[in-house]
Amino acid sequence: MAGKKIPVEFEIQEDLVKMLEYAANKYKLGDKSKALRCLLDFAAIDGDWDVLFKQIRCVRCAPDGGWNQEKHESEKD
Repeated sequence: MAGKKIPVEFEIQEDLVKMLEYAANKYKLGDKSKALRCLLDFAAIDGDWDVLFKQIRCVRCAPDGGWNQEKHESEKD
């Protein structure tokens, strides 16, 4: 538990909540907040900010409408 954590409120789509819960369960992180902190740590240290923030992604415009566990798992096989 490195560093002091503060509660923060923000809005995300329902499919992203499911994605964070999936990651937390799969990698035994404890909860979705830890999964989000892992993503933020990656972005802060290893992420290419131009790729992360300049590339336009229209995930919810696609026919499947966002992140989907079944699709995610089938693409990894």
